[in-house]
Amino acid sequence: MQRVLSVSLSHVIRTAALLLLPFSFISLIAWATAGSATGSTTDPIRGAVWIWLGAHQIPFQLALPPTGLTGYFTFLPIGGVMLIFFAMRSTFNRALDRLQGDFHDINGVRIIFSVQYAILVTILAFISKSPAVTPQWYLAPIFAFFIALLTTLTAGHRVTPSRPLKFAVRILSIIIGTSLIVLAILILANFSQVEDITLSLEPGFFGGTLLLFLNILYLPNAAISLAAYFSGTGLAVGAGTLISPIWYHLGQIPVLPLLGVLPTGPHPLALLGIVFFIFLGFLLTRWALAFGITTLIQSYLFVVVGLILTSYLASGSLITSEMGAMGVSIWKFSLSVVSEVAIGAVVTALIMNRRVR
Repeated sequence: MQRVLSVSLSHVIRTAALLLLPFSFISLIAWATAGSATGSTTDPIRGAVWIWLGAHQIPFQLALPPTGLTGYFTFLPIGGVMLIFFAMRSTFNRALDRLQGDFHDINGVRIIFSVQYAILVTILAFISKSPAVTPQWYLAPIFAFFIALLTTLTAGHRVTPSRPLKFAVRILSIIIGTSLIVLAILILANFSQVEDITLSLEPGFFGGTLLLFLNILYLPNAAISLAAYFSGTGLAVGAGTLISPIWYHLGQIPVLPLLGVLPTGPHPLALLGIVFFIFLGFLLTRWALAFGITTLIQSYLFVVVGLILTSYLASGSLITSEMGAMGVSIWKFSLSVVSEVAIGAVVTALIMNRRVR
């Protein structure tokens, strides 16, 4: 047990260092080029930790200078979780290789690793707070533990997911994958607008590279928002805004190049996207009903949970009250998609049942 604890702890620290070191370099360059007269050398260190915490989807409470106006930063890039996933999966595999089977149960190693990682993230979240930026550290152990546990389940002797979970993951993967393909087409079609937004920032070479990296990390958020648009519910880009195929109300938008693909008005034909989600209900039923109605119901429930989770990750607040609503509506998007999938599933089940009779 003592060997497992020590090896696990060393690789937990290595996991954090794999991302904290490059984030520190980025933060240091940004701090040096900003040229703040009131800044201190602790600022880039804190900045690196904040970037790292944001990759874990840990929200921030802000007191915006100079007035101390309250703000929140909860609209965080989902792509950051993938960075954590790849770094942690690599180090956990190394930990298992170093242990060389010197443990009774690999699930116990996974739990120990996840608990130690959650403790480390919580400590850094607590000590990195400042008068202007306060990570909500009490959420750190929850988010970090589940990210670590789910990641370690894919390493070593992998845990075979249940058949309903496999079917649900397929449906969610089709939604996000198709949305990413459509998003890539929209970026190419609206490349001039994306370029204009980028040039208006005058980021320079280093800033442009960071801006490109940031937009890549936000691609999953944009894909889920695109799925919400074609499901009929739409998305928000600021408080009191709505961009949907039928209703369109948009004010000022943040200067983010990805937002260059936003439509300039209502497009009712986009409601044809509902057919796509009904078709997903057909696919889910064809896959799951062959193994019984219970498998179909369980698969559908996993889809519901997955949609709620992805909706939560793809929505939030972007610092100011004017940008207090960004991305999708959790309940609207989830309700619309699960309803459309249910329509396809019920119709397909009835047709299949009639054929059997």
